[in-house]
Amino acid sequence: MGVKVQIYQDRTDNRLAARSSVQIDVRIRRPGETWFKSQITDVSVVGFRLNSFMKLMTGDDLWIMLPGFEGRRSRVLWSRAHEAGCVFERPLHPAILDHVIKISQ
Repeated sequence: MGVKVQIYQDRTDNRLAARSSVQIDVRIRRPGETWFKSQITDVSVVGFRLNSFMKLMTGDDLWIMLPGFEGRRSRVLWSRAHEAGCVFERPLHPAILDHVIKISQ
């Protein structure tokens, strides 16, 4: 699967970190539940935008499995329809972010 990558340079949006527009298949789950296939459409060292058929609510804790890595804890900051903005419990190391983008191309 090809991945479209775009780095957003405009920092007037009050984001904590630069984000990359991507299409990366991931697996997510709420604590104690089974893994579901989902997709992230942008990612940064601090968080990601998730597209999922899983019903998510603001404040939900999630585990996300990025390609090639173990699950990472995150939290839903906002949710509408099948889209959610999430923040990683601990920011990604920039090398991990670069690797995830690179192997997903």
